[in-house]
Amino acid sequence: MKNLFLLSILILCTITGRAQIAATNSGGEVQTVQPKIMVIPYVKEGEDIRTVLEEDVNKRITITKIKEAFDSRGFTTVDFAARLRASQSNSVFSSANKTDIKAQFIQMSGADIYVETEVNVLLSSTGNSVKVIVTAYEISTGNSLSNKVGESGKFYTDDIGKLASKAFETVATDFLTVMQEKFTDIVNNGKSLIIEFGFAEDSQYNMFSEVGTQGLLLSDELDMWMEQNAYKNNYHIQGTSDNLMIFDDVKIPLKDQSTGNNYNPNKFALEIFKFLKTLGLEGKRDIKSNTIFITIK
Repeated sequence: MKNLFLLSILILCTITGRAQIAATNSGGEVQTVQPKIMVIPYVKEGEDIRTVLEEDVNKRITITKIKEAFDSRGFTTVDFAARLRASQSNSVFSSANKTDIKAQFIQMSGADIYVETEVNVLLSSTGNSVKVIVTAYEISTGNSLSNKVGESGKFYTDDIGKLASKAFETVATDFLTVMQEKFTDIVNNGKSLIIEFGFAEDSQYNMFSEVGTQGLLLSDELDMWMEQNAYKNNYHIQGTSDNLMIFDDVKIPLKDQSTGNNYNPNKFALEIFKFLKTLGLEGKRDIKSNTIFITIK
């Protein structure tokens, strides 16, 4: 009888579709994960990330110096220039526009964080100086983790690399401390997504339609599924109306808890898509940075 009861519970969890997905189930454990960092140049609108370093030796020097600063502090880094050279023959890049190339390259880098670096070299008769602007982003969501502006001060030297190093060193400790604190918070508590549910114009459903085998309102089904499957059950509803439901802070893990691989918004969107099918609903999904748009047909 006891075994029959346990089997019934398992079947019920499967039918309702609200069993915790293995990818987001923390199992009550927190693992320390060190970020893998890639330093890239700041790219203006219309510039090609594949060639921007080739045209400016000062940018190449600055990128190298900042990467060395991370290396010297024990961080694992991805060599931007080497990874870029290795990808030059990739046919995926050849047909994409310049913006897509940057986004694709970052996603394919294998890094957890990219640090975008803008360098301004100021030459004058009273001394040369370098200003460095650095911003760290979590790759899968695009959320900013840390940003600082460092200045070298004026010196009578043409060694731009030395000035760039000095500029970054003025802010390195604060920059890295904030970045590491926010990354550690992501490891422990997950990264934030915005998830917006809407309906196609000709949809017969709305948020207060009864769906699924239990005859519950769609908004309630979504709420219960999110409570079960958000990382550590951490989520927040911004609001619900007839045709819209917005979750403005849904946590997903940095790593897939079942495999240890990187976990991204697309994977979580797929789980939502599969859940909707258990309710007899069809839809489409669009993902932009850290926002998932679900349109129910």
